[in-house]
Amino acid sequence: MSEYPSYPASSDPSASGAPVQARPSTIEGAFWAFIASTVISLLGGILVFGNRDALAEATRNSSRQTGSSLTEAQIDQLVTIGIVVALVIAVVIALLYLLFAFKLRAGRNWARIVLTVITALQLLSVLVGQSTWAGYVSVLAAVVGVVLSFMAPSNAYINASKTIRR
Repeated sequence: MSEYPSYPASSDPSASGAPVQARPSTIEGAFWAFIASTVISLLGGILVFGNRDALAEATRNSSRQTGSSLTEAQIDQLVTIGIVVALVIAVVIALLYLLFAFKLRAGRNWARIVLTVITALQLLSVLVGQSTWAGYVSVLAAVVGVVLSFMAPSNAYINASKTIRR
């Protein structure tokens, strides 16, 4: 016999005798709503930033209004840099959003709270700012995700997940 304590070979909660609760459809629905929201946001961003000519024209108009004399090469550089920076930020935010969605699916309450706060900020942004059809559809999907994540079966699943992790 070994002098070391024995540990379960598996981290599966069912191996320890703890009941494993099936993931409810409300959590699955919330997960897929957040995935849809992320994809729609990225597609909307690509469509907006894909209109390079409109961005260049807006930059020209802004340059004229402020009295600065930007050359066409400088305007082209500014538009390119703006598009690249915006897309990098959008991808990083999307990856974080996806991480939170997967953590929600795993029963993490903190992820549900983070997604709720992000959705509230997204909704506020759409209400007070200018938005595209993609922005409205994306926030609608996220709101559906939040509502589903706080329904009774979701609450029971998250509470059971806390108990299993302890």
